This record gives sequence, C-alpha cells and structure tokens, in this order.
Amino acid sequence: MELRAEELTCVRGGREVFRHVNFRLTAGQAMLVTGRNGAGKSSLLRMIAGLVRLAAGRLLLEGGAPGAEIGEQVHYLGHQDATKPSLTVRENLQFWIGFQGGDGGVKAALEAADLAMLSEIPAAYLSAGQRRRLAIARLLAIGRPIWLLDEPTSSLDAASQERLAERMREHLAQGGMIIAAAHGPIGIESASELRLD
Repeated sequence: MELRAEELTCVRGGREVFRHVNFRLTAGQAMLVTGRNGAGKSSLLRMIAGLVRLAAGRLLLEGGAPGAEIGEQVHYLGHQDATKPSLTVRENLQFWIGFQGGDGGVKAALEAADLAMLSEIPAAYLSAGQRRRLAIARLLAIGRPIWLLDEPTSSLDAASQERLAERMREHLAQGGMIIAAAHGPIGIESASELRLD
C-alpha cells in the first residue's frame, strides 16, 4: 500500500494555510508532521481523512481496499476524544464499532488501553487521560490501515505513552501506516518528518 500527496494546498477561512506539500508513505512507515501552532498540521490530517477540502493538489492511495475512498481506510484521532458521557466505557466503544465498523474486539481493545477495570463506568467520570485512552481503544477495535493521530500523547502519563508507542509499533509491523501531528517525539524512532512552516 502507498499513500502519496502531490502539491497539496490548504485554504481555511479564506487564508492559505500551506501549499506545495508532498510526501510518500508506504506500508509499515510512519511520518511525524511538525511545525509551529497554526502551520496546518491538524488541517493536513483532516484533509487526508476527507474532512477538509483540497484547495489544490491530489491524494492517491494505491493498494488499498478496492472501490473505497481514502477516508474510509483511515482512522482519525483528533483533539476531541468523542465520548458520550452517559454511556459506559464499553458502550462507547461498542457504539463506535457499530458506527464505523470493526472486528468487535471490545475486550481486547479495552485491555490494550488499560481500561478493562473501568469498562462499566460512565465516560462522564473518566479523567482526560482515561478519555484519551478510550479514543485509542477505538483505533485498536476498528481495524483501518492508516492511522491519523493529532497530538496522540496529549493527556497521557508516561506509562500510557509507552503503551501507545507499543500499539503503534505493532500497527506498523502489521503493514499499517501512521501520520502523527505532534510537537515532540511519539515513540516511533523510525518515523520520517514533514515540517510545515
């Protein structure tokens, strides 16, 4: 599988955020998107996910699921953790699996995110770090080859950051791809860097 960006330009609110962005990513590779605040890191991820319109350029995915759009083959983890406060941790995960599709591995995903002991707690009672771990559990339960991670370590303690890095390494080893926007390291030493200025 190969994801290519050719001469991407992003315009938001009538302002050009970035232009002439190019990259190439193949199965098993990760890319770290860096740059100052407002440089367009989140906009680039949202553009790849199909949530922001391309002002110019093109995105190409070769070797993906036949007939599926790029956005259908990515999992976007944004700034908002998208939890429903009245649902339990397990119910939140089941909701997203039903909505986005997945293999239904609720128990395994909760264990991998260290949330199994909290599975019957309403999400309203979770800390910021626990909500982030629930969002990460969605990555694991809903199998998509391309992970788009916006500040993935936000609100995570050191142990949770290491667990996430381990899950990311596993995803890459299985032929997945990761594009992460971050201001610092995310635990993937082999990641290339795309700097937006």
